[in-house]
Amino acid sequence: MRLEVGRIGRAHGLRGEVVVTPVSNIAERFAPGSTLWVDGRPYVIASARPNQHRFVVRFDGVDDRDAADALRSKIVEAEPLEAPPEGELWIHELIGSEVRDRSGAPLGRVVAVEANPAHDLLVLDGGGLVPMVFVVSAESGVVVVDPPEGLLDL
Repeated sequence: MRLEVGRIGRAHGLRGEVVVTPVSNIAERFAPGSTLWVDGRPYVIASARPNQHRFVVRFDGVDDRDAADALRSKIVEAEPLEAPPEGELWIHELIGSEVRDRSGAPLGRVVAVEANPAHDLLVLDGGGLVPMVFVVSAESGVVVVDPPEGLLDL
């Protein structure tokens, strides 16, 4: 199973570069020589450089603006790493997890993780949103949260 690590935006220049907005906080994913997948096809990164909160990437075999434009709006995937960095969670491992408060009371299941400028949000099957900052632990399909009183009362 490959993981989404970014989305290709517009072409950049005339030599086949594209702008990639990462959804991974691991910049090494975009290092030259790395292999990423677009539409199930492997692409090797020939060059990449950070540009604001994105990367300008040139893939081997994508040599002109037309080829770069053909990749626009595509999702970029990568093989999973062996383990997340210390203190971090993989989003794909949270999906489907049961969410409980510190006392063990069930709050729902995680159906998605939504990007948010302040903190990513756990989207629960009942429609509730829990900022990741309130996650206490996540193990074996159970996410324990410590939300402030009233956060889930709507």
